[in-house]
Amino acid sequence: MIKRTITVNLSTGLEARPVAQLVQVASQFNSEIYVEVGEKRVNAKSIMGMMTLGLDAGEEVMLKVNGEDEEDAMNSIEKYLSNH
Repeated sequence: MIKRTITVNLSTGLEARPVAQLVQVASQFNSEIYVEVGEKRVNAKSIMGMMTLGLDAGEEVMLKVNGEDEEDAMNSIEKYLSNH
């Protein structure tokens, strides 16, 4: 398992379209992928779960990835959240 703190740098935060795109990115990987904010922990492959976080631009999240392709998954999601 790897974990990393990532700052959300999407200008709109995680609204419906960016959440859907993030879930698409996460769903490409076999690893388990979770996003944690405070006490909340949601599956990054769940649109409804991710929507409940209501993240804004500039917020930090803890990304936890566990599985055979965890490095690729972590890097792809970090790239999406940081540069999109």
